[in-house]
This record gives sequence, structure tokens and C-alpha cells, in this order.
Amino acid sequence: MTVTTPHIVVHRDAGVLAEAVAARIITRLVDVQSATGSASIVLTGGTVGIATLAAIAASPARDAVDWRRLDVWWGDERFVPTGDKERNETGARDALLDHVDVDPERVHVMRGPDSGMTAEESADAYAAELRKAARPEDHGPVPAFDVMLLGMGPDAHVASLFPGLPALYDTRTVVAVHGAPKPPPTRISLTLPAVQAAREVWVVAAGEEKSGAVRLALSESGPVQVPAAGARGRSRTLFLLDRAAAAKIPPQLGRLASP
Repeated sequence: MTVTTPHIVVHRDAGVLAEAVAARIITRLVDVQSATGSASIVLTGGTVGIATLAAIAASPARDAVDWRRLDVWWGDERFVPTGDKERNETGARDALLDHVDVDPERVHVMRGPDSGMTAEESADAYAAELRKAARPEDHGPVPAFDVMLLGMGPDAHVASLFPGLPALYDTRTVVAVHGAPKPPPTRISLTLPAVQAAREVWVVAAGEEKSGAVRLALSESGPVQVPAAGARGRSRTLFLLDRAAAAKIPPQLGRLASP
């Protein structure tokens, strides 16, 4: 599968970063809907991820998006019950989804233990849902997502793909993750093959503690030890950073977007 070389955009601080990513998302979704009638997005959790969703909700331009014609997916989920504050879904609903007119049938959640499923069964069910949504032109078992948002940890993990764990060797599209080094230990995650099926992958990171991981993710590092190095889209890859997160990359790689 062909993937793209990352383009790097650096913003002044985490607040400006969240606002800028929100504006990019709105523009991207409107453009895709204008061209094809509907759009798809993969959401992430984390401080900047949720701040970005809140910025979309607060934007005067948010209603330019036809929310009824948007498919919402998640890159990963903590395997805890529905409504738990640890769930990425809970944060996304509080920040954005409860404030816009989404079609509930097009909000594709990863099921928790309250569904009666094991983590493996939940992963298999999500893989089946992705497979059902994929179209012939997607050329694979997952949709070619229009935007995939990914946060990144200080260890360079993306979604719930942590360095060295078996999920990084897995060729399935969705897996259960056990023994995650960051609580909770059991999670559901898209794999790198599913990530790389996206048309556009946007890695969003803020804070000095992410700067080493950002540098490694933009180097020739392998994705087993640096999962973010495998976060690449088919048509476009963006690393959207604040100055602190970009501090250790060569200055010629980054473009400062806000003074």
C-alpha cells in the first residue's frame, strides 16, 4: 500500500493547535461532502483530541458540515462500560457529538464489557462493521476514511498501539490489546493496516514531553518500536504540532503556522 511523506505544521501552543485542527476538520468534511455527498472521520481521545472536538462545537462554521451525512469511527477505545469517563466515546459525546445533529446509526462505537462481549469479541464486531462499510473503491476491508485523527503519547504510541506489543505485528484490522502500559490495560484498537487505509492521517501532538516521540516518528524508525512512524495516510499525512512538541525536529521540516 502506498503511503505519504508527512507534512508538518507547527502552531504556537496547544490552544491554538486545537482551534486550527478544528478549522481544518470542518473545511475537510465540507469539501468531501460537497464532492461525494458524505464523509467519514476517525476520532481520538486525549487532551488535545477532545479540545479539538470542543473547538468544532464552538465554531460558528460547524453547521457548514452536514452532520447527518457523516460517519464517525474511533481509532481505539478503552474496554470499560458505556458512559465511563475513561471512554473516548464519552469524551467525544460531551465535547461535540451531543451538540450536533449526527445520525445515531452512523456513529460507530467500540463496544465495552457491558455489551456482554469479551474484548476479542468487541474487536471482531468492529472489524465486521468496518468491513460492511467498506466500498469496492476502498480496495480493502476498511473504509478509506477521509480524516483519521490520532493523538500520540510520549512513548510514540498511536491509538492503543504501544511499542513492542503484539498488536503491532497483527495484520487484522481491529484487535484487543491486553497489558497496555497506560491504564486501563485492556483496550480495542485499529491496527496499522487499518490506519494506513485512511486517505488522510493527521497526528496531533502538544507538549514538550512529546518532542522526543515526534522526532522519532518523523525519522526512519520502525513502527514496532515507534508506532507513530507507521501512522501514514494514502493521500496525505499531517503532523499538527505545537512548538513544544516540535522542539526536537530539524527546523527545516516544520512550517510555523502561527507567530
